[in-house]
Amino acid sequence: MEKTTDATGPEAAVLDGGPADGLRMTVVDRPRVIQVTYACQTEAAPHGVRAEGVYVYRRDYAVTSEPLRYGYDIASP
Repeated sequence: MEKTTDATGPEAAVLDGGPADGLRMTVVDRPRVIQVTYACQTEAAPHGVRAEGVYVYRRDYAVTSEPLRYGYDIASP
């Protein structure tokens, strides 16, 4: 039996709102969520320790052609 897939090739996407507003990228397989991180400056952190701010963008399913749109989710993570 042949396996069917809904996979899609590379597509242009853009983030709407939040700290990464307007950021453009290429995505594969139309992920439901894009996670953006920003490095935070730390003071006297142990070797190898880092802190990052995490921001979540969710795909807008109403947009079906390029560029796909991902909206900032203020309630996540």
